Amino acid sequence: MASTQTLIAPARADETLIDHTGWIYWPIAFIARLPFAMMTVGVLMLVVAATGSVGLGGLTSAAVGIGVVIAGPLIGDLVDRHGQRRVLVPVGLANGLLLAVFPLIVLSDVPEGVLLAAALAIGLTAPQASAMSRSRLLTIITARLSLERQAQTTTRIMAYESAADETAFVIGPFLVGILAALIAPWAPIAIAAVLSFGFVTAFALHPTARVVVVGEDAAAQRAPMRAVFSAKVLVLVAATFAVGMFFGSTLTSLTAFAQARGDEAQAGLLYGLMGIGSAVLALGVVLLPARFALSRRWIVFSLVVTIAAIGYSTADSFASIIVWLLLMGLGVGPTLVTLFSLAGARAPLGRAATTMTLLGSALTLAQALSSAFTGWLAEAVSLHAAMIVPAIAGVLVLALGVVNAVAERRRA
Repeated sequence: MASTQTLIAPARADETLIDHTGWIYWPIAFIARLPFAMMTVGVLMLVVAATGSVGLGGLTSAAVGIGVVIAGPLIGDLVDRHGQRRVLVPVGLANGLLLAVFPLIVLSDVPEGVLLAAALAIGLTAPQASAMSRSRLLTIITARLSLERQAQTTTRIMAYESAADETAFVIGPFLVGILAALIAPWAPIAIAAVLSFGFVTAFALHPTARVVVVGEDAAAQRAPMRAVFSAKVLVLVAATFAVGMFFGSTLTSLTAFAQARGDEAQAGLLYGLMGIGSAVLALGVVLLPARFALSRRWIVFSLVVTIAAIGYSTADSFASIIVWLLLMGLGVGPTLVTLFSLAGARAPLGRAATTMTLLGSALTLAQALSSAFTGWLAEAVSLHAAMIVPAIAGVLVLALGVVNAVAERRRA
């Protein structure tokens, strides 16, 4: 027989999502994202500081992303089958331990292969709290809120979640830059380890993690794994990959730009500027009228990203860099909200966690691979060539938005 592991009472028409989550859930879920947000930037900057090689830093960051994309869908599938608590507790503890020892490995002058293997292990154990939070909240909305509240609450939550991600990815690089500048390059990774031990574990143990249906009936209702790989979901995965490509290439080219001017620690601080407008606009998406369809939002906001990225590729001073980064943020936040909102609507039955982790894995993998490629371009070709990559990523997001709009029209 199916059983529902939950402490939440049956829904009433006047109940809101916060009635079921409690207020403490939100700060815990937000801080649990920070280790993941600090991971890629922290690894990149620590390796660059220790070795002086942007290329090796990009490769190490890529190893983190490869680990994430290998383990992400598997973790999502395990969560859909067994619930978040049983999966996230051991995964979060393992990730915290690996983050804690990584600075020791980097500073021990070990061979590059050992360094890359350690980075891969960090990625394999990345808990992806943001994807888990989206999945958890969607489950509560569907199971516990009245039908008349579900649509509006889902839209608001996807906007909040994307804004929270953007804010985390602002605070993450900012913390990396501040801690590296004030303490040492190893400090950001050490702090990320502490946060992983404390807040990822608290997130996993929060009562909302018990809202999961288990048993034979639940297994029978769960869509097969192949349903996740439908065309309407894969186009979202591809677009999220392109957004990750944009993030990774922007960060790495910005690091190379700052390094060329003698201060690579500034890269994390400058990168954080992009997230200011991004987080604000992501939250503002809920104010957009319903007639401004998601498929159209995708095209409009990705066009803003593309234009700003083209301007960024021509920048030759910190002042112009700042302007273009702020403009980039106005487009990339709403684009992410749109992609994850569509993912929430298109996720097959019982596969919310798998779908969200698939998008999250694509984002991280692309961020890491583009970091490696952009780092190689900066060293082997030129800084200008590296700064063109974000524009290419923007064009790809825009093109996929057009493909999605055409496919939606055909389905309609």
